[in-house]
Amino acid sequence: MNEEYDVIIVGSGPNGLAAASYLQKQGYKTAIFEQAEKPGGAARTEEITLPGFKHDLGSAVHPLAFASPYFKTLPLEDYGLQWIHPEIPFAHPFEDGTAFGCYKDIRKTAEQLGEDEQNYLDLLLDFVEEWPELEEDLLAPLRLPQNLEMMFRFGLKALPSAKFIAERFFKEEKSKIFFYGAAAHSTLPLSKLVSSSFGLVLNILAHRHGWPFPEGGAVKIVDSLLAYYKDQGGKIYLNQTVSDLEELPSSKTFILDLTPKQILKIKNTDLSKTYRSRLEKYKYGAGIFKMDWALDNPIPFTNEICKKAGTVHFGYSKESLEDSEAAAHENRLSSEPYVLLAQPSLFDSSRAPAGKHTAWAYCHVPNGNTEDVSKHIENQIERAAPGFKKSIIAKSTLRTNELQELNPNLIGGDINGGKQDISQLFTRPIASINPYATSNPKIFIGSSSTPPGGGVHGMGGYYAAKSAEKFLQKK
Repeated sequence: MNEEYDVIIVGSGPNGLAAASYLQKQGYKTAIFEQAEKPGGAARTEEITLPGFKHDLGSAVHPLAFASPYFKTLPLEDYGLQWIHPEIPFAHPFEDGTAFGCYKDIRKTAEQLGEDEQNYLDLLLDFVEEWPELEEDLLAPLRLPQNLEMMFRFGLKALPSAKFIAERFFKEEKSKIFFYGAAAHSTLPLSKLVSSSFGLVLNILAHRHGWPFPEGGAVKIVDSLLAYYKDQGGKIYLNQTVSDLEELPSSKTFILDLTPKQILKIKNTDLSKTYRSRLEKYKYGAGIFKMDWALDNPIPFTNEICKKAGTVHFGYSKESLEDSEAAAHENRLSSEPYVLLAQPSLFDSSRAPAGKHTAWAYCHVPNGNTEDVSKHIENQIERAAPGFKKSIIAKSTLRTNELQELNPNLIGGDINGGKQDISQLFTRPIASINPYATSNPKIFIGSSSTPPGGGVHGMGGYYAAKSAEKFLQKK
């Protein structure tokens, strides 16, 4: 390859594709180099149990992709991306057979909480109504907010721990459990600062946009982004592991859709000793143990609310949820883990043969842990859906090491590109005015290890692309 480029992007996950598509559209000559035989990172959909059963290998439900400020500027629907909105974005069943559903209608959701109805509205309603003004700042690097007063009000509720917010706003045990279900997406102990922010944002998104997913699976996000990028003249090279920048074609700049641990292994990056030292201190978070099932019938939930939800959270007491999320950071496993489950085939018939279904779930485990926790996950589901185990035709599991093999960005099974605690939520991978820039002015980082962190939204890649564009404009 003797071509010369303005920008070479290493990695074709949603962030890499976002960076590449933005710069190509601006008239820069770009190319993507991807180590795998298929693009998309963890956003892939394959038949891994039985023929005709399509499973999302990594990400499965995509409220952030639907709400992404950058993706919304692209005509992805023209390239085959169609969104499916389950009637209920997510649900949480309880030990007594009842369940709460997080409906798009916030008032309908609040009505379920009884004595905590007004408390739920006090916690979230203003932010749901003001979300368009909040999202640009929340899905961006740390900066002076566009609406300082609103961001300050949000910060007062987002910076504390989920445990603090649950105790502060809710009186009922079920209300606290319900909030924990969304907050635990943080993959942090629920007693840690900023764990509440994930509960807030994910509930806000559910009420504002729902928790949709693409018809046909997560791969459709990648397919549409890649088709758009190629239409702009972009190129992608698969099966191209990058271990040395000098092995790549000549390029004025590079954007790395990689985490710090991988970047440090690449030769000839000419990163300063100080910058490398700071990358070496980057912290990775808990991993996940993931399961996929081919099912003979829909999951037999005893509560109708769960049958109408695209996502279901499991955790039957406040204490067990707190212990489960703490355990993942204390090098131990919980026998009653917090479980996240998606059941896309209820709403998308293309995911399974007629009359059959697929489901997907995971729990948090210590980073790098390779123990099989299938029994614990299935037991949690069985408690709310007796007969679930009997409906399983085939299953597939992914341990932390297998997830990292699938996508090297998932270090030790960490799906967020690094721990998203108070020290790394906005200041990732290091504390810097421009977190996407490195000590080498030609190299930028645009991965989930940069703000706003994990999730399929492309914003890390987008902001890295904007930084590279500024550098190119100065040349």
